[in-house]
Amino acid sequence: MYAIIETGGKQLKVEVGQKIYVEKLHEEVGSTYTFDKVLMVSGDKLSVGNPYLAGAKVVAKVEKQGLGKKIHIYKYKSKAIHRQKIGHRQPYTSLVIESITL
Repeated sequence: MYAIIETGGKQLKVEVGQKIYVEKLHEEVGSTYTFDKVLMVSGDKLSVGNPYLAGAKVVAKVEKQGLGKKIHIYKYKSKAIHRQKIGHRQPYTSLVIESITL
């Protein structure tokens, strides 16, 4: 059984027991988080929402809050003395999917 959920402006295919990384959620480590925006659930039969399934939920446990790998951005303008180096680390939340209900 799998489901397609929407979080952080993205859609993810999840299964029970799967570990996923999503945009930062403001939840404590060890707590549970419920996704209400479920687009599709596949089990014995396929259920598709319009756009979301009513009553469908995906429950996940918050495993970790962290920062992603640092990326470096360089800005340069020719014929001017302009050089700029910027770094960015995207915050994320690590979740483990516990259950999918329809």
